[in-house]
Amino acid sequence: MNITVLLKQVPDTTAKITISGGKVDENSVSKWSMSPYDEYALESGLQLKEKTGGNLVAITCGPERTKKMLTDAAAVGADTLVHISNDGVTDSTHVQKLLAAAVRRFDSQIVLCGKQAADTNSGSTGPGVAELIDAACVTLVTEVNYSEGKFSTIRPSNSGTEKVAVDGLSVFAFDKGTHELRRPNVRGIMMAKKKQVESITSGDLGVVLDSSNVTLNSQNPPPEKPAGQKFEGAEHVNEVVSKLRNEANVI
Repeated sequence: MNITVLLKQVPDTTAKITISGGKVDENSVSKWSMSPYDEYALESGLQLKEKTGGNLVAITCGPERTKKMLTDAAAVGADTLVHISNDGVTDSTHVQKLLAAAVRRFDSQIVLCGKQAADTNSGSTGPGVAELIDAACVTLVTEVNYSEGKFSTIRPSNSGTEKVAVDGLSVFAFDKGTHELRRPNVRGIMMAKKKQVESITSGDLGVVLDSSNVTLNSQNPPPEKPAGQKFEGAEHVNEVVSKLRNEANVI
């Protein structure tokens, strides 16, 4: 069984984001990390691999720096590492076409990804890839199990939680799970350094990237928070209570 995990590299939550020329200046980002929800998808993929003896394929689409993330995935147990060049990619539909073609190329039986990326929060990758490969798609899952030719998963519902079972090619988009994420040990890190990263292009996948339907006008940082207010003395009690009630809406 080929188990595919789709990964995206995003600015680390501690990194400072700057805007230059109406766009995020990626060159100024000091640290890049795997998108947090993708980490839970990877962990579930590793557990599924251990239970089924399958091959775990880690795929990402992005610039050259994203290969480091694939090596990190190998350090915890990913078997096959695939880097898709993002040359010509201008929007998420292009990324979905490339990822879908890679899933077909590696004859995957199950695809795991995060429910949304930490930078765009669009949540379109899982459903978009599922549509292109004609697969079932289940979102907001926290675990995936395999038994008797079927995949089963747990996800929230209006009345609590529900168990969903699917067979055939399936895409699961992960929310934050309950399993503790594994971290690489020294042996895993050393072995990952020797593992080959397969680099492929849209041409290798037979994908034609047409013109984008999305136009980015500008990106702006959020407005700065106003300075805090400080009150000293009992004479300000009524004013503070009024502000907490009418401005902050906390009482």
